[in-house]
Amino acid sequence: MKFLFKVGGTLLDDLGSRRAIVRQLAVVARNHEVVVVHGGGKQVTRFLEERGISSRFVNGLRVSDENVIDAVTQVISGSVNKKLVSALIAEGVPAIGLSGVDGQLTEAAALNPELQFVGQPRKSKGSLLNLLITAGYLPVIACVAGDSSGAIYNVNADQMAVSVALGWSAKAIVFLTDVPGVRGKHGEVIPQLTETEASDLLRSGVAHGGMQAKLEAANSALQGGISEVIIAPGHDPKVWESLKAGLPLGTRILAGALRS
Repeated sequence: MKFLFKVGGTLLDDLGSRRAIVRQLAVVARNHEVVVVHGGGKQVTRFLEERGISSRFVNGLRVSDENVIDAVTQVISGSVNKKLVSALIAEGVPAIGLSGVDGQLTEAAALNPELQFVGQPRKSKGSLLNLLITAGYLPVIACVAGDSSGAIYNVNADQMAVSVALGWSAKAIVFLTDVPGVRGKHGEVIPQLTETEASDLLRSGVAHGGMQAKLEAANSALQGGISEVIIAPGHDPKVWESLKAGLPLGTRILAGALRS
């Protein structure tokens, strides 16, 4: 069974959190095919600030000029990716790090001229991932993509995860985040949602910011044929065991399912 895990960069910034997530991924990888997509926005912001470069955002997306793209490539495709890969290897998982640029794994196009080198993923090659997995590797993918002309794009990690999952025909996507799940209007964590209910949260403004991006990505995934999207707290040391056992953790979003 194929599972794609998207790990937020905030969870990877701390050594203890990174190790806890890696232990969970190692458990899943024993019995399933696994691909990991990760972000690293927090690390990029820190890298830029250390060099006196301020970040500007439009609708939650970082305007990405050549300086920013250079930072994204160095930090997300570089240090964040390699620290995660090395942690998996230390846990006995033969991981291999790459980005959407490598082998044209994920092709992207400019999203908006105002954002400069911010990309919208167009398609991802599942055949490359199958090749690596058949050879015994667990692919760890940084949210950086390219196009046929050689341009490099900063891509939202949630959108990247959906593109990769669809190209690879994953059964489910698990978003490991730094929040306990999708919250309702009273702040309660909602254990299960349908696509329609997720859309209602978006329209009403209850879901906003980072959760808005995740719900929009989740609906895109379900509409593309992914059977289930889970948004779960990555800091939970037994997140996979709890999800596998059907315990109430995080939020499950299902296509055409009735909420229990």
